[in-house]
Amino acid sequence: MSEKLKIAFYWAASCGGCEIAVLDINEKILDVVKIADIVFWPVAMDIKYKDVEAMPDKYIDITFFNGSIRNSEQEHMAKMLREKSKTLVAFGSCAHEGSIPGLANLSDKAEIFEQVYIKDKSNVNPDKVMPQTATTVKEGTLKIPEFYDTVKTLAQTVDVDYYLPGCPPPVKLIANAVEAIAAGKLPPKGSVLAPLPAVCDECPRTRQNKKITQIYRVYEKAPDPDRCLMEQGIICLGMATRSGCGAQCLKVDMPCTGCGGAAPNQPEVGAGMITALASILGLDKEPGQYTDEDVDKLMAQIKDPVGTFYMYSLPASILKRKVMKK
Repeated sequence: MSEKLKIAFYWAASCGGCEIAVLDINEKILDVVKIADIVFWPVAMDIKYKDVEAMPDKYIDITFFNGSIRNSEQEHMAKMLREKSKTLVAFGSCAHEGSIPGLANLSDKAEIFEQVYIKDKSNVNPDKVMPQTATTVKEGTLKIPEFYDTVKTLAQTVDVDYYLPGCPPPVKLIANAVEAIAAGKLPPKGSVLAPLPAVCDECPRTRQNKKITQIYRVYEKAPDPDRCLMEQGIICLGMATRSGCGAQCLKVDMPCTGCGGAAPNQPEVGAGMITALASILGLDKEPGQYTDEDVDKLMAQIKDPVGTFYMYSLPASILKRKVMKK
């Protein structure tokens, strides 16, 4: 019998849903147990960082790393697990493209701290005390990680071998990855472990290639369950987002918000969707007849454009973040 694989899981800046998604593979977890020993999983095992530091380089066969990089501890762990692992997988949207934590790139550290620790109405902080990376008390020096100005993806921090997208990754994709690992049939390095087509290919709704003149937020309209949401004026990122989720959101009248990352024919989810929307949103006018006022009115219909088009991908996008003050 060949030696079992050594697998690790780590949770950085994320909600914890990816940890639960691992358990959602249900009986497939038995396939993992057959082929692998879990040597590091802080959420489920009593194991310390010093234990990982003591491991030889490349001791871990595969590490599934979920979460973006928000602070110095997460960066340290990303670099250490890269050294200790033969294969590193960016597991979930946060590690893949930055996801929800990455929306903090609309602010810098000073703005975030001011809002959280001073302006927030739930705080009582008359002395405007801010977190410090080191504080001396009689028992010694207390240390916490350094909070960074910019949220980064895992691949912006270390070399990544594979990407398993989704918020969290769909059970089917996790199971497929486990089977590929068990069979030793992983694709070429750098591959996204998800199907190539866009979410629209999995969506059961019908399209009529119609233009729209009005955009609605989800709560403003009860959609026809059989028709394309985009053609009903509800922004859906399915045409720019990689599939693999089974269009689960669309089947319950919720638009795709892009957690699967960019489809292969798109430079990024946001840019792809802005282009797509520009091609179908308009008035009953010829292109040359539009006034600046017309364009402003159309654009004003899009509430929270960054949150709409870059909910899961701002750190990985062309934009990356708001320009910081010098």
